[in-house]
Amino acid sequence: MQGTVTMYSTTWCGYCRRLKSQLDREGIAYTEINIEQDPESAAFVEKANGGNQTVPTVRVLPTEGGTEVVMTNPSLAQVKQALSA
Repeated sequence: MQGTVTMYSTTWCGYCRRLKSQLDREGIAYTEINIEQDPESAAFVEKANGGNQTVPTVRVLPTEGGTEVVMTNPSLAQVKQALSA
């Protein structure tokens, strides 16, 4: 699986911790951005979630001309599928 995974999260989000541990276990690299410390990222998350700061919000950009996918609270399988698209 190739591509770029960005996870928008907060320090207190249990769903974020769960997804991070699953990605780590599977060896899937990702960049984590804390939306409480980055106003631009918080605005992106709000735009993706109808005005709500819902985390984890995950942005996947597959390599080789794939289409960017933005998901809210995705499963590990959904992230893998987006990377394969």
